[in-house]
Amino acid sequence: MIQYFHQFKTISLFLFVTTLLLLPGTVWADETLGGDAFSDPAYTQAMQKSWTEQTVKHSPEIGRVDLVITLDQHLYPALSQLIFDYGRQNQLKISVNEGTCGITAGKLARKSVDIGGFCCPPGKTDRFQGLTFHTFGITPIALLVHPANDIDTIGFNIARNIFQGELYRWSELKNSKGQPGLNLPIQTIGRLHCKIRPGHWRLLLDNEDVFSPRLQEVGTIPDMISLVANARGAIGYEVMMMVDRYQAQGKVKALSINGFAPTTNNLLTGDYPLYRTLNITTWEDETNNNPHALKLLEYLLAKAPEFEKKFTIVPAAKLKESGWHFKGNELTGEPDR
Repeated sequence: MIQYFHQFKTISLFLFVTTLLLLPGTVWADETLGGDAFSDPAYTQAMQKSWTEQTVKHSPEIGRVDLVITLDQHLYPALSQLIFDYGRQNQLKISVNEGTCGITAGKLARKSVDIGGFCCPPGKTDRFQGLTFHTFGITPIALLVHPANDIDTIGFNIARNIFQGELYRWSELKNSKGQPGLNLPIQTIGRLHCKIRPGHWRLLLDNEDVFSPRLQEVGTIPDMISLVANARGAIGYEVMMMVDRYQAQGKVKALSINGFAPTTNNLLTGDYPLYRTLNITTWEDETNNNPHALKLLEYLLAKAPEFEKKFTIVPAAKLKESGWHFKGNELTGEPDR
């Protein structure tokens, strides 16, 4: 009789758990789904001896200049005018081009630029011998929805479930009044850039295989803003300064995560979990060390606090004061909790 009783309890527990798993509103999230925030700063990419002996040479097409700089599409709108002003004040000819992290990495690999800009922490393949990374700051990545969406905040695990495809309709969530959300299917939109680099969207889900097969991928930031702005059931992500830069593409609404809005203060304290890391590189080895580049870097880092409000960037100096981990000028870890 006792044996049958234990069997009955086991079966009942199994049916109870199975029922929970099948309920549409049940959320099961794996805390390990997010990727690494940073790579190991001690790592150096192995290169051939001929590359090591090569020096930085500017493209002849640029002409005679003192500095050649390539910045990603986040740092370029923030820093380009400041760099041009610095050049005029110091009688320097500076060439500044807008690119992506991939374009920057390619030009650094060819040793054709003095300074490179990234919107991500460096991956292993970015860590060339003699190259040093300097963190300009970090900026929150906002989860974006259509303005008509009455959901204002979601849990981080809920966000992961949404982008995994475990939650299908907005009505499975509750708004601030405790009422179901829009009776619409959730349309996830992703821009899976810089897959080889840690941080950024990989803090949400580590790799493309973890995302829902129904994810609609876009290749550009304007497309991300436009699609979210024109689909009531959509959810995507982008940093707030890009939302402002491409506001002509349409209006979107930023969600809070775990009750915290994507602001610099919430990011600084570690309460907001998604962000991009903005890095600037210089060559520190004797053969490629450009003194103009180092002086410009010092100037830009000193100006960084002025960018917090306009571009929603937490400057490196504030991160250091708040316990974020650095190796030299490079951000390498989140604050201890």
